[in-house]
Amino acid sequence: MMRAWILPMLLVLCGSVVATEMIVAGNSGTAAVFLLVFVLLAVVHSALVFPRSVGALEAQRRSAVDGRPVVFWRPGCKYCLRLRIRLGRDARQLHWVDIWRDPAGAATVRAANDGNETVPTVVVSGRPHTNPDPEWVRGQLPSPNT
Repeated sequence: MMRAWILPMLLVLCGSVVATEMIVAGNSGTAAVFLLVFVLLAVVHSALVFPRSVGALEAQRRSAVDGRPVVFWRPGCKYCLRLRIRLGRDARQLHWVDIWRDPAGAATVRAANDGNETVPTVVVSGRPHTNPDPEWVRGQLPSPNT
């Protein structure tokens, strides 16, 4: 779990160091903006922007019941972030599995991608799809009438 927070912590640390140097140099306004940008980057690259993750086995069980896709992802992955942002509110309807927190999820992704932990891997009806188009994923969601 600590691995997921390394990049966000480094971003905040680097931003803090540079902002401190700017304050010492007398540029407090620029330092505040610079620090804010780095904090926002840290949030975007953290697990905070993703819906709550569940374990792979739980996600697969839920998916079998409700027919919703399972998204295997990891913090810091720009393709996972792209998928999450482009899905918008619809992202909450998917089952999300953080492969860095769930060894079974990582094993599922490796099995689907020739031994590589390539994410996002979206499993729909038992079939894996690596880095699919967000619009395609949105189309795989069950209609609200079912």
